[in-house]
Amino acid sequence: MDAGEPRKRTRIQIEKRETILEAALDMFSQHGYRGTTIDQIAEAAGMSKPNLLYYFRSKEDMHVTLMQRLLETWLAPLHELDNSGDPIDELRSYIRRKLEMARDFPRESRLFANEIIQGAPRIMPMIEGELKTLVEEKTAVMRGWMREGKIAKADPYHLIFAIWATTQHYADFDVQVRSVLGPDRGGEGRFEDAARFLEQLFLDGLKPIKV
Repeated sequence: MDAGEPRKRTRIQIEKRETILEAALDMFSQHGYRGTTIDQIAEAAGMSKPNLLYYFRSKEDMHVTLMQRLLETWLAPLHELDNSGDPIDELRSYIRRKLEMARDFPRESRLFANEIIQGAPRIMPMIEGELKTLVEEKTAVMRGWMREGKIAKADPYHLIFAIWATTQHYADFDVQVRSVLGPDRGGEGRFEDAARFLEQLFLDGLKPIKV
């Protein structure tokens, strides 16, 4: 039984699949795709290898299922960027939502980073399809704001890339961030501190110049 199986699953089957995917997420985020084995996932899920393979035919099936879910979650904040809203408020909300994801989904962030570092062999169709289409749609929105003088002119693609890079840093390099900040500043408040700084960094530079 794999992710494409059309037969309706029972409650127990759904729960078993979720247990496996949770274990797979732990293993993939720690060891990467190549460094993770089905035996490791089965042990982490607390089940036998044959039992695991009843629900997923291969390690790749588990990985692709996780990546499909992740991409939906990852793109949700960008989907919410509203053409009719105030550009500064919309970008502020986007930065904060991305930081919230770094805080709440660090394993998923590392999973995605590992896949990209390897050349995205299992998710390239998603990147060239849904992700690219959405980015093109939102860069067009930003260009519209720029033409109307609502925000300063800038390269919208690199603006999105920069927001991705700076916000995801707080998930992928969390140990480094907490270690450098120390016990006084390395707690949960670090995300609010980061949000205020990134708002200043991006939004002050994007405010239109009044003449």
